[in-house]
Amino acid sequence: MTKQVIIGFAAEGPTDVRFLRSIIQRTFEDVAFECEGAVEVLPVQYLNHEPGDFVEATFVYAEKAIERGIMVLCIHTDADAAHDDNAFHHKIKPAFDYIRRSDTELCKNLVAVVPVRMTEAWMLADPDVLKNEIGTSEDNDVLCIDKPPESYADPKQVITQAIHLAYADLPAKRRRKLGIAELYLSLGQKLGFEALERLGSYRKFKAAVRKAYRQLNYLH
Repeated sequence: MTKQVIIGFAAEGPTDVRFLRSIIQRTFEDVAFECEGAVEVLPVQYLNHEPGDFVEATFVYAEKAIERGIMVLCIHTDADAAHDDNAFHHKIKPAFDYIRRSDTELCKNLVAVVPVRMTEAWMLADPDVLKNEIGTSEDNDVLCIDKPPESYADPKQVITQAIHLAYADLPAKRRRKLGIAELYLSLGQKLGFEALERLGSYRKFKAAVRKAYRQLNYLH
């Protein structure tokens, strides 16, 4: 008999949703192959953004998740730093501990999605895929995307600059009117796992996905 998993997802911003929804869906589908028996991963359900304190907002997400039959709740926050220690210590751990200690009926199978620096660092995981989506064959160093993705202080600006550099030498009439906003969805769908797994923060997320499956007794 095929088992099902219903996943909920809360993100910091709308652009994060466009990229991360696909990454979450595909990662759960990938890890499902490690489970015993067939697992159907239903489409990820997005929970509308809750403003205010992170712990309180996460609690609300967990309440909404249980009402919607969500079995695993993914919570996104950017590290906004070169390491994710502060994000886990000051945001993720307090929020997850608060939920798991609560007597309220909540979704307590929780997965943290914490890209180092910001979501856009994951979008830089495979320069070849990024260049294909931009529509350029320029060398990585020309586009200034030749460093490890998580080493950039502002990966969003790096992508925006790469788009500009890709078309800088073309006549105005031949330049594509492409902005970074148009890349979130396609990169989320096309980035390969081999490239993503070179990023420590993605590997941590994938390990949390495996733990979520174990909590469901789908993976041993």
